[in-house]
Amino acid sequence: MSLHPMKSYWPKQWSRLVAVLFLLADLPGISNGVDQATFAKLEKSRLEVGTAGSGTTSLPLFVALDRGYFVKRGLNVTVNQVGATVAVQGIISGTIDIYQGGTAAIAGNLAGADIIYVAAAVDRNSLILFGQKGITSFENFRGKSIATTFPGAFGEIAVRMTARKFGMEVGKDLKLLYHRSPPEALSTFLMGNADGLIITPPQTELAKQQGYAAIIDYYKEGLKITGPGTAVMREFSQKYPNTIKAYLMAYLDGLKRAIDDEIYAKQIESKYTKISDPKILNENYQQGLRVWNKDMTVDPAAIRVVLDDSSDPKAKSADPKRFYNNSLIEAVNREYASKLFPGEVR
Repeated sequence: MSLHPMKSYWPKQWSRLVAVLFLLADLPGISNGVDQATFAKLEKSRLEVGTAGSGTTSLPLFVALDRGYFVKRGLNVTVNQVGATVAVQGIISGTIDIYQGGTAAIAGNLAGADIIYVAAAVDRNSLILFGQKGITSFENFRGKSIATTFPGAFGEIAVRMTARKFGMEVGKDLKLLYHRSPPEALSTFLMGNADGLIITPPQTELAKQQGYAAIIDYYKEGLKITGPGTAVMREFSQKYPNTIKAYLMAYLDGLKRAIDDEIYAKQIESKYTKISDPKILNENYQQGLRVWNKDMTVDPAAIRVVLDDSSDPKAKSADPKRFYNNSLIEAVNREYASKLFPGEVR
């Protein structure tokens, strides 16, 4: 007997029920006790997501994408790596729905676009400042250059903050060399065309592998900057709240899997970063465990750091509250994250 006639033995509603049961069984943390609000009707099913990079800080996003957690929540998510300027333009125009990135959201808001963070996947910074051989302290960068990524990005903010502490000024006492991507900044430094390099994983491990010593480890310094944060237009968050909540839940599923399954997480990082060195992958993974947020609420203090050291003259007087809204992630924490990470998220 062919399989096709057997369809008549299964009422359509039974088939749908079996499909749903299989779906729920494979979702991490899903149980009979999960609040029904977890499965609220989506206002929008397709999302275009931009990301600042494919490194360790964004690993839970790629785990969620690869493992199908977005699909299991009814979302068709496309992820593309984009530059900060492109990301802001994309969010404003609507070609990008969500940007998993850093300070571009703040810069865009200061420039007049109503872009806000609705969650902070990371707010403990993993930047490291390296110097060429013979450079052993920040003071040694006086009259020299430091390679970084985009204007207004983490690297610039951190260098401006540190320079201020040492009575120095970017543009006067030292020069920043901007690049479109972390790999390009690393290349400039390795070729000897910059005296310093300020960068995040996985490029930090590549620099260490070449024998360059860390001048400042900003994670150890306790620097908090939101990024990658989940940035959207405020209007988008108001129009599609259930869609954003479903996205954040799937992201948390990816985070849970990344934490619980180290081997799989490293495989995904290798797939997206093209790094195969086990030592580098291990160092990156350990760094991820240090900085990934289980409670993804936005800390206004992390925004204040950016505002205080931004080159935008409007930044210092700006209220951090205008750059974020925690209401959606707080609901997700109550409904879902508290069950994924009991005792750690409320």
